[in-house]
This record gives sequence, structure tokens and C-alpha cells, in this order.
Amino acid sequence: MTEIKFSAEVLSALNDKKPVVALESTIISHGLPRPRNLEAAQEFEEILRSQGVIPATIAILDGIPNIGLDAEGVNRIANEDLAKASVRDIPILKALGKSGATTVAATAHLAHLAGIRVFATGGLGGVHRGANKTFDESADLSTLAVTPITVVAAGVKSVLDIPATLERLETLSVPVVGWQTKEFPAFWLTKSGYTLDWSVDSAEEIAKLMKAQDDYGHGQGIVVANPLPLDKQWDPAEHDRVLDIAFKAAEKAGITGKAVTPFLLGFIVEESKGKSLEVNLDLARNNVALAGKIAKAWSELN
Repeated sequence: MTEIKFSAEVLSALNDKKPVVALESTIISHGLPRPRNLEAAQEFEEILRSQGVIPATIAILDGIPNIGLDAEGVNRIANEDLAKASVRDIPILKALGKSGATTVAATAHLAHLAGIRVFATGGLGGVHRGANKTFDESADLSTLAVTPITVVAAGVKSVLDIPATLERLETLSVPVVGWQTKEFPAFWLTKSGYTLDWSVDSAEEIAKLMKAQDDYGHGQGIVVANPLPLDKQWDPAEHDRVLDIAFKAAEKAGITGKAVTPFLLGFIVEESKGKSLEVNLDLARNNVALAGKIAKAWSELN
């Protein structure tokens, strides 16, 4: 049996079929600066608790996947220099007794093993620009193709190839539905210019979609694309200006492969003087709040 450690409140909630939402730890460990990241981790959990939903922040600590963290665990993911752990890294960390912050893919995989059906993140990974040469594609996509979990995300980061990512999700038979919209969001921006086939207007509709997916034996996840309100998005002209500078800087520095996205995101935070970071936090809060509503609707349906 796979060794997994549950927090007491998560285990109790799962046993009693109460609403639970999984939260990733990479956004805390690698996506936000200290000490802001600890404040954000605590805030995300509090958003869920205020809705009557149990947060299950997921990380691998000393080789053991933890489903739900106590205060010490949250402090560790915020303040220790942890490895960035995708699905392939889980057994390695286990064998070596090492710790890691879980990506979207690893969090989805572990949440599914734990019996959690709803997961909130910031933005999905996807197909990288120039992937026709580099074959650089996030494991988030292949994991969602085989993992029945509902992920709430503000689309994918606009540094990625958005149309190619949507094509891959279609090929992998992963449903993508817009939350009260038919336009796919672009992380920092409310609109990407790419249209979705389907939209949903309530958490109850998403819960029914989850049940229908189960009834027909589909093993894929569901992506709920949740755009920021227009008044919360980054100014599109400034966004485009900063991204253009960031891509040129990466090319000049010779950054390639898996190092590209972390380089771009770090550069963008600095060039935007922290504006991109504030928008990132707003969209994460927005996604966590919606995931809580979906988890409650799923709990009531079941």
C-alpha cells in the first residue's frame, strides 16, 4: 500500500464525505517570494475554511506525501528550499527520504490517490512556445489525461503556447469548460482570444459534469477555466510589453528547456515591479474560492 500521511482534519472530512479541496505547494515554495508566500498559503486555506471546506495542501516531506499540512508543514514549504516535484519525482523522493513541493501534476496525482476530487491552482502548465523543436510540454497535461480530478485554473500562463495547449487537451480528451464564459483566460489576462466549446454557470453544473464523467467511465480530469474579472487583470498593453522584453532576455541569455518558464516568470515579476505577482495572487484567491463552491456542490450531490 502506498504510504501517505493525512492530516487529522482531512482524514475526518474524507471519511465523513465533507467537502475537501487540494492545494499545491509549488506555488508557495517556488512561485512566491518569502515571507509573502507563507501569508498566501495561510490565506488560501482560510478562504476554504470560511466556506466550510477543508483545505488539503499537499507536499512531500521527508519522503512521505502529506495530504493536508499542519502549521509546521506549511512553514516548511514556505521557508525550506524544497525540490520541485512532479509525478516522476515522487518515488525518487520516497526512496531518498527527501522533501519536495508538488507541482500541478504531482498534486493532482496524490489528491486522486487520497480520494479528493477538486483541486485549485493558479494556472496550468502546458505546451511551451517552440515545442515543435524542443518537445517541451508540461506533465500537467499527460497527468490530467489519466487522473479524474477537477482542476480550477486561470487558464495557462501566457508565456506558453495557448492554442497548442488547448489542442493537446482536446487530443487527450480532457474536458475544458469556462466558468461563466466561453473564452479561455490567459492567466494574468481575462481573455486569450481563444474560444471554448462549453461554459458552466454554477458549481452544481460542474458537480453534475463530474458525476456524468464517472458514470460513463472516463478517467480524465476536468479543467474549469476561471478568468479574473476585467478590473482585476493586468493591463494588457503593459503585459504584452513586459512579455516581449522577457522573451528577448531569455533568448539573449541562452535559456532553454525547463529553465525557460522559471526564468521568464522571475524576469516578469522584476520588470513589472511586482504587478504580475499581485495579479497572480488575485487569480489564485479567485480559483480557491470557486474550488470551494465546487467541492461543496460535489459533497451535496454525493
